[in-house]
Parts: sequence; structure tokens; C-alpha cells
Amino acid sequence: MFHLHRSETAMLRYLRRLADKDLALDRGMIPLGSCTMKLNATTEMAAVTWPDFADIHPFAPLDQAAGYLELIRDLERWLAAITGYAAVSLQPNAGSQGELAGLLAIRAYHRDHASEGRPARDVCLIPSSAHGTNAASAVMAGMRVVVVACDSDGNVDLEDLAAKASAYSDRLAALMVTYPSTHGVYEEGIGRACDLVHSCGGLVYVDGANLNALVGLAKPGAFGADVSHLNLHKTFCIPHGGGGPGVGPVAVVERLAPYLPNHPLQPEAGPSTGVGPISGAPWGSAGILMIPWAYIRLMGARGLRRATSVAVLNANYIAWRLSSYYPVLYTGRDGLVAHECILDLRPLTKLTGVTVDDVAKRLIDYGFHAPTMSFPVPGTLMVEPTESEDLTEIDRFCRAMISIRREADLVGAGTWPVHDNPLRNAPHTASMLVADEWAHPYARTVAAYPVASLRESKYWSPVRRIDGAYGDRNPVCTCPPVEMYADHDVVPAVDATADPDILAVSADARG
Repeated sequence: MFHLHRSETAMLRYLRRLADKDLALDRGMIPLGSCTMKLNATTEMAAVTWPDFADIHPFAPLDQAAGYLELIRDLERWLAAITGYAAVSLQPNAGSQGELAGLLAIRAYHRDHASEGRPARDVCLIPSSAHGTNAASAVMAGMRVVVVACDSDGNVDLEDLAAKASAYSDRLAALMVTYPSTHGVYEEGIGRACDLVHSCGGLVYVDGANLNALVGLAKPGAFGADVSHLNLHKTFCIPHGGGGPGVGPVAVVERLAPYLPNHPLQPEAGPSTGVGPISGAPWGSAGILMIPWAYIRLMGARGLRRATSVAVLNANYIAWRLSSYYPVLYTGRDGLVAHECILDLRPLTKLTGVTVDDVAKRLIDYGFHAPTMSFPVPGTLMVEPTESEDLTEIDRFCRAMISIRREADLVGAGTWPVHDNPLRNAPHTASMLVADEWAHPYARTVAAYPVASLRESKYWSPVRRIDGAYGDRNPVCTCPPVEMYADHDVVPAVDATADPDILAVSADARG
């Protein structure tokens, strides 16, 4: 790109063209459930660019990084106070690394406290509703996963938990549970679940993925959890997505503090009795720690509590407004949800043929990024507005979802064919709408401007829908054919000019 654009002006315009193609938070709400796509304020982000932080090497002597160390200690202290734990390590680079670090701490604790002649504690109980990384982290930590059932309301089945905790009591290492649940509900049995596991000699890992519904309201370390990871790239405003970097600190109770990550090249990074390094740098992605530091410092205790309260209020408002159009799959007491709600589109699909993919793609025409699709339940949309959205934007989203439901009803009534309607053809590009021919049974204005407000501000998708599932199942290899490797000690270079989709193979590459 720097060769194609030879001036700052040309580069500026190239970047603007890229931005025009993006449907990001600067255009509208990103209602991805579970992912907590909230505002990353410029004030919080600014310090990332300061040379005082950006130009310090991860292994610089600490007498040259006193400010960094002060920032790190502040964050460790603040995060421990927010979560109710005794100690925090900022070394893990992601939530998945935080999970591994926490489970390694549990394994190390059990090894140090094992009774002679007793089997090793290596069983990890994980509810069927858990994030997929939970089971993967447990296996990586050397544990055996036993799945615990959920009841019809999406909560952990406490009877099944009690039965399995008892059955594996001699080998039980941990329960790994997400709270609030992946279903977006405050499970009232969380305290009892912790007690059950503790009574069988196990420890409790609470996945901190949904901490945005807890900060300032409840502390995992106070209601029975022994360890959690925290997603600073979600709850504490580090940008989420784009490949990172992230920070997934691990927080533990006092008895697990000696087993936090440490680093052989930096004694200050963790206890000498720790489980070893989780990432290559002593404090992980330290170059972005000033973002959550600024967020917490600016918000204060009162602001953090209010942010959580508004996030929960926003989710319940959306659930209330849309429940008569799309059933809310899981709720807690009095029909309330936590920080997100799951809209069940399966009855709509059965009635009209309109799929969750159709609704997600049609939302693009309305100027919205789609919610989380088919997780944790296939055929559903998981919506999380966070506290960053005001009532005007939330109402705009609700009006879009209600309008889409009415469009789906027209499909169900036979006004539009199932395979040729505004939802199935979404998103509609500008080039599609200005083409000389229009063979669809609905007006172009219906495609482009389904609600009047879009005439004032319209996002135009740069591309139409692709068949993602087909692409996943039918990969196209752009490597040279296998026959080229036969009878050659050295693989010949491929003429990339003959086919621009084929990359030249290095002349010294070997089969």
C-alpha cells in the first residue's frame, strides 16, 4: 500500500475508503452478545501512543521503568479490590491464557496438598453451556473434563452437579463456571454450587467473560469463587477484536496466590513458587495497560457501578421491547436477564422460512452490525448493548428488529417468496440497486430504506452475502499442485504472473 500511495494525501484517502467500508462502533451499536463491544474512549487510548510507554522494552531494567511498575501495581490492586480476590497477575495475554494460568494454579495447589496414596485431583466439571475455551484450557492444564447438565432455564443443574461432584470427589480438582451464565442470566444457585464443590475438596473457577454485569455489584471472590480470569479487552475498555493485543489477567484467593505465573527473567513479575511464565513478556501486553488504568481511574467506584447498572438496564429494556416479536430464550427471576439477552428465531424460521442468517444480514441494511449468531444456542441471536449505548440508539435497534419481523411476516404470508425477499437478498449494495434491471418482487426503496431515518444516514455494504458455510466446507488451495513436488530436491518457483492467486514458492522450500 505504501508503494501504491506515494503521498500522505493519497494514503489518507485510502484509509478513508477503508473506513467507509467498515460497519464499526463509530456508525452504530455493535450488539454482539458475550463479546462486550463497548466504547473505547480516546482519552483512555491516547497514552498508548506516548513514547514514554510505547518505546520501553519488555525486559528493560525496572529502574528505567518505574512509572510502568507503578501503573502495573495500581492495576493489580484495583482489580483485586473490584473482584474480591487477594492477588492478580497481569501476565496472560488473553482470556484463554488467563484460564490456563488459573487452572495451572489449581493443579499446582492440589499437588502441593495431595495426601499420600490418594489419586491426583484432575477432574474439571464444566457445564454444557460454557465457553468452548473452558474445556480446551482444562485439557491443556492436564485435567479430565466432565460435563455438567443445564436445566430447562439454562442454569447449571445443581442435582447433576452434586451427583458428579460426589462421584468424582476423590479426583475433583475444579468446577469451571461462567457467571452470569453464557445464557445471560444471574444464576441464583452459584453460592450453592461453590459450596458443593468445596465440600468435595475441589476449587471453583469463575470465568470472567461476563464481568461487565458484575463490576461494582458483586465480587466473585466474595461469593465462593477461588480464581477468575478478567477480560480487560472487554469489560475494562481495551479494544476487542482485530487480532489483539489483549490482556486476560488471572485473579486468585489467598491460598492460590503462591501459584500465579512468574518469569525466569524478571523476579518482580510473580512469586518464586509460581507455575512459570504464561507469556513471553513478564507482564504480558504491558503496552496497553494504560487503557484500563485510565478507565478505572476516570470512572471511580461510583462510575464503575453505574456502568454495570446501565448495561444490565439496557439489556432488559431490549428484552422487554422485543419479547413480543422474538421470544427471549432464557430469563431469571421475574423474567429479567443480566447483561445480554438471547432472542429465539427458531419459531420464526419454522413459521416463515426466514433464518437467523437472513435477519443478521438484513440488519446491515438497517445500519447495524449483527448480534452474536447461533451461540450458545443454534438459531438464536445474543444481544448485548453494554452501557455505551443511549436510549436513542437502543430504540433505533429495536425499531430495526421490529421492522425485520414485519418483513418476515410478509414472507410467511406469501407476499414475498422465501428465496427472493429483502431478508434473503440482504445486504443490498449500491451497485445492485442502481443496476439497469431489477427482477425482485419488492421495490428498491424497500431494499435500501426500510425505515425513513436511513435516508438521513445510510451505511452501504461494499459486498453482498457470501455462502460462508460452503466456503468452510470447500476450501480452495492456492498452493502449487502436489505433482510439482515429485522427483525434485528443490521446489521450483511458480510463475505468479500466470495466476495472481498463486503465490511464488521459495526456491529453497522442500516438500
